[in-house]
Amino acid sequence: MHSLAVQTRQRCQMVDVTDQIQGLVHEADLKSGHVICYVPHTTAGITIQENADPDVVHDVLWKLEQLVPKDDRGFRHGEGNSDAHIKTSLVGVSQTILVENGRLVLGTWQGIYFCEFDGPRQRRLLVKCIGD
Repeated sequence: MHSLAVQTRQRCQMVDVTDQIQGLVHEADLKSGHVICYVPHTTAGITIQENADPDVVHDVLWKLEQLVPKDDRGFRHGEGNSDAHIKTSLVGVSQTILVENGRLVLGTWQGIYFCEFDGPRQRRLLVKCIGD
């Protein structure tokens, strides 16, 4: 298992980690199999999304903020980050990506994004490469 450090710079941010994960696939000499990406945090997640147009990342974060605003007066959790916990539950904390011929099997416009909802912080992304 590998651990990637992800430094976030904003409270809510999506960081493209596709190249780092592809690098781990290469380093592991994985030709065929899959990788499991797991975020061991309760206020951060991981998703696969379009990586060609940065407006998509903006729109995803904007809509999540509309759905679960930070300043909702109904929250009871004392740390002030209940919205981040809910956003993480909606996005999820793991993704499985197929690997074939040493490459991540992603669609033309897909990228893998670490999703920060309570930053800025130093985070970890765990990656397990599993061969066939």
